[in-house]
Amino acid sequence: MSFKGLLRKFLIWKYKHISEAQFIYILSILVGFLAGMGTVVLKNLTHTIRHLFNSYVFKDYQSTLYFILPIIGLLLVYIIKQTWLKKHIGHGISTTLHAISKLNGIIPRYNIYAALITAPLTAGFGGSVGLQGPAVSVGSALGSNAARLFHMNRKTRLLLIACAAAGAMASMFKAPIAAIIFAIEIFSLDIAFASLVPLLLASVSAVVTSYFFLGTDVLLRFELTDTFQINDIGFYALLGVVTGLMSVYYSKVFFGITNFFKQFDSRAKRLVIGGLAIGTMLYIIPPLYGEGYGVMNNLLKGDHIAAIGNTPFNLNLENIWIVIGLLLGIAVFKAIAMTTTFGAGGVGGVFIPTLVMGSALGNAFAKIINNLGLDFHVSESNFTLIGMTGLMAGVLHAPLTAIFLIAEITGGYELFVPLMLVAAISFSITKYYISHSIYTLKLAKRGELITHDKDKNVLMMLEIDKVIETNFIILKPEMKLREVLENAVAKSSRNHFPVVNEKHEFLGVIRLDDVRHMMFNTELYDKVDVESLMHADAGIINYEKDTMRHIMDKFKTSGAWNLPVIKQGKYYGYISKSKLLTAYRRQLINVTH
Repeated sequence: MSFKGLLRKFLIWKYKHISEAQFIYILSILVGFLAGMGTVVLKNLTHTIRHLFNSYVFKDYQSTLYFILPIIGLLLVYIIKQTWLKKHIGHGISTTLHAISKLNGIIPRYNIYAALITAPLTAGFGGSVGLQGPAVSVGSALGSNAARLFHMNRKTRLLLIACAAAGAMASMFKAPIAAIIFAIEIFSLDIAFASLVPLLLASVSAVVTSYFFLGTDVLLRFELTDTFQINDIGFYALLGVVTGLMSVYYSKVFFGITNFFKQFDSRAKRLVIGGLAIGTMLYIIPPLYGEGYGVMNNLLKGDHIAAIGNTPFNLNLENIWIVIGLLLGIAVFKAIAMTTTFGAGGVGGVFIPTLVMGSALGNAFAKIINNLGLDFHVSESNFTLIGMTGLMAGVLHAPLTAIFLIAEITGGYELFVPLMLVAAISFSITKYYISHSIYTLKLAKRGELITHDKDKNVLMMLEIDKVIETNFIILKPEMKLREVLENAVAKSSRNHFPVVNEKHEFLGVIRLDDVRHMMFNTELYDKVDVESLMHADAGIINYEKDTMRHIMDKFKTSGAWNLPVIKQGKYYGYISKSKLLTAYRRQLINVTH
């Protein structure tokens, strides 16, 4: 029997024996397992590549490899994209958010394997990116396609995508609680029992998968030795301000460099320019190489010498101010190196580079306090940890995820007060200057960002093409009243008629009320023309620019019941308020049931 036949038999059996809620629980466990497996494969492929170049064979060529390897990795990704995939690979979380808001949660199957191949090549060869974004991309594609395979509805499909994202996070960091908060915070899920249980099951399933294949090793190793001191609260507040400002810098750099590379139409040019730039940066500042877990773990252990590694300038690392300068250099240039890697065509995520920046900044901040000759001494490991929280809360606009992730993966629950303080301050400062995160800014500008506001979400999910009506009889300005009555009014059930010129540009409208008083005056039939009767409409809808929210606002401010739509400068059709409201009600039912 064919696969389709077996699937059909299973679905029939499922309808008879398993309730919808029970089947969603089963699917959430399956999706969590698949997301966990995808993350395991990503990590193992990346670490295998990295260990190869860190082996004894290449030991004497490390400095040269820092320059060459990232370029080779980017070249391999370029070749795969051009010759095999031939499709765009977006940033994992941004692409997933777009699929949720505008594609009804339908994610193409190629997203399952695209990031699995290209992300390890990018990060394994030294590209300054993380794996969390690709892990979410792989997991979300698995969740979406699992839902489609079993013919689940749109709402369940979106829930399974969130389950997969939580699973990817749980598997990556072995932090199931933070993973659930991440899914709720980033994907704007409603916190309800119906969605919480599947998230729990997926998160646990993924983390168990990670433990089974990767053992008990964790990405960040930290043992709390210094407890929170109330006397340090002022310094933590100041750290929150510093991480907030650094988050603004991070976001500005990301968007600035991204826009710089957009001016080059050729991917080959982007590869050459970006590859040379990233190679140079990694040669000068080796800690920028790869994801940067070594930097974070060594700083948490208090070993800044190992974190900085061998620099090509033989600097005196016994001088603490040189060390502080190098740590600040890592914090400043990690954002540049990461975004340049993306600009050159690399595939990866921003999550882990954000943690690296935060760890370097927090450690440098503590070292400055301890070496200013004051009577204060703060815990460098604690400030390293909380610096990571501040950057994550600011850059990702996810303060709750930042607090619980750092507390959970490091066991630093005793630091909840400074974690919350720094996250709140950093997030507030960043939000003031940058309205949306790296993940969501472009979507927000296009009006495609899903939020906790159901009204906005429903409007955003409406498709403009489904509410545009095009069956209107079109008039020309030179037409006489006789032709209007015989060929338009008499043959149409509509009460308004658009007027266009030879280029099909919209000139105005004639309504039935405009000619009603002339309809029985035959003397005017050949004297009055359309141009003398037409008038401007109450407003115009721009097909390319106006979102559904803008369209609804135009109906509200104009008081009109019908508004013309202009597409590429030409008349396209009309939208009626009644049809728009009907579509809104239907979509609202789909979203809330």
